[in-house]
Amino acid sequence: MAGDLPEYYFRVRENGALVFRVETETRQRRIEMEPIAFANMRSGEIKPQGDRRLTGADLARIEAWMAERAQILAARDLDDILRAVDHLNLTAHWAQSRATDAQLDAVTDALLLAMHDLRTVLVRRKAERLAGGAGE
Repeated sequence: MAGDLPEYYFRVRENGALVFRVETETRQRRIEMEPIAFANMRSGEIKPQGDRRLTGADLARIEAWMAERAQILAARDLDDILRAVDHLNLTAHWAQSRATDAQLDAVTDALLLAMHDLRTVLVRRKAERLAGGAGE
């Protein structure tokens, strides 16, 4: 099993990851995880832990992980939006077929404001895209 482990482990955090080097060739045959850096996804910064110096291989693997992670997060964002479309459809069906007057009273204003805000943003962004595309 120890031979199958990756050389690096990334403990995902809200803003990136704490990066560990995985050591399997210890005298006690234990798996050791040595923290070597923090990768910040927002700024793209890689900070070594303590007074550690990162090797070129360390930096290359961390940068590759950050690029992979950015793709994963972008795909998740799009999936979340598509799920929101499904939820809007389910909400419309609920409001039309099953909601009581009291339930509708509890959610109507919040839904209308959120949908108005979303519509305003989408219309403005579409207009910007169309205006930008007209000049090309």
